[in-house]
Amino acid sequence: MNKGHHSNMKACIRGGNWTNSSDAGVSAMNLNNTRTNSNNNVGGRDCVSKPETTTVDTGNIGMCCPAKSEIKNEESLFSNLNVERQAKSKKTKRVGFLFEKAFTMQNLYLAFLDARKGKRKKRSTLKFEINLGAQLKALHEELHSQNYEPRDYIQFYVYEPKKRLISAPAFRDLVVQHAIYRVIYTIFDSSFIDTSYACRKGGGTHKASVYTQNEMRKYSGENYFVKMDIKKFFYSIDRDILRSMFEKKIKDVRFVDMMCKFSQMKEPAGIPIGNLLSQIYALTYMNAIDHFIKRELKAKSYVRYVDDFMVVGVSLEEAKHIKDACEKFAQEKLNLQYSHWHIQKIKRGINFVGYRTWKSIKFVRKHSIYKMKRAIKKLKIESIISLIGHAVSTGTMKYYKRLLIGADVFKLLPRRSQSCLLNM
Repeated sequence: MNKGHHSNMKACIRGGNWTNSSDAGVSAMNLNNTRTNSNNNVGGRDCVSKPETTTVDTGNIGMCCPAKSEIKNEESLFSNLNVERQAKSKKTKRVGFLFEKAFTMQNLYLAFLDARKGKRKKRSTLKFEINLGAQLKALHEELHSQNYEPRDYIQFYVYEPKKRLISAPAFRDLVVQHAIYRVIYTIFDSSFIDTSYACRKGGGTHKASVYTQNEMRKYSGENYFVKMDIKKFFYSIDRDILRSMFEKKIKDVRFVDMMCKFSQMKEPAGIPIGNLLSQIYALTYMNAIDHFIKRELKAKSYVRYVDDFMVVGVSLEEAKHIKDACEKFAQEKLNLQYSHWHIQKIKRGINFVGYRTWKSIKFVRKHSIYKMKRAIKKLKIESIISLIGHAVSTGTMKYYKRLLIGADVFKLLPRRSQSCLLNM
């Protein structure tokens, strides 16, 4: 044979019958099979007599080279086995022994360090920290003796962007919430879709806005988007449904009971706004809608931020179907109602997560501009810095720059904020 010609070719010596121990192997004779017999008991087969046998399947020509039909049958068999294995591995496994993990002295101390971030000058934080060892020990004993109960919330209203009742927990209860949060975040976050951006590590309004604009650019301006949000979302959450969602992930009943202590309100429905755990509870509750839209409705460009969710790049008929299907699902499965919904063409722009967005540019909302003017008038530097950070990468930055220079406030800003404005 010439060098380089079918370097992987192997000569077929004799035919064999693999099922007969005495006549098995390539050197054994089995003359009752013709060379064109594609039966599985052929030990050796030449490539000429069976054109179906090629190097595409095995990488070798000649000896013991099966037919394509045989390879496909084996591949389908192994493929089915792999599908079954993957399905079994994807089954949700409930986690146990979380109570013991969350409420060790070590985890309570780490939870205290998390809870005091940004609050070190508050009286409640200082009071707790002065007797830190005794406070943590008392919490530990109360929790493990099942005598722990959260204290009454400190309640007050905020009016931006709309009127909301905030329920602030006592500092010791915030420590307990952080202890719970430290062990459940990964468990629940692993089930969230990538395009749910609220209250998650690596998320935020900027990420949600960037994703939205990138998806808009994939479609024609004549395509539609459908945007929906839930009416009084936090106050409408069904606590029984929420508990059932916890129990699908966690089999530790004592720990689930403790989690539910921080979802209680006097009203028959809803969870407190202001609790650390309310954030992940809200994400868990709306996660059902995310998976319904992605799996059942097969939406490609979908994004959600808390209770505002949107599908981009669909026809008018598809947008109407998505709106109706989501409304029915929210009512029947989650006891939620729409507050607003919008179906418009992409070219009209999208108002989402604090930005008015088009394919080529975006601006902050008018309310943010009003807040900037008020902050400049009252010389609230911290508010100005925050509003500049919100407007980064938008067309509003040039306008902010003119406002700040005109009011002679620009020079009062830190260098980082000044450089953001100057680089626009």
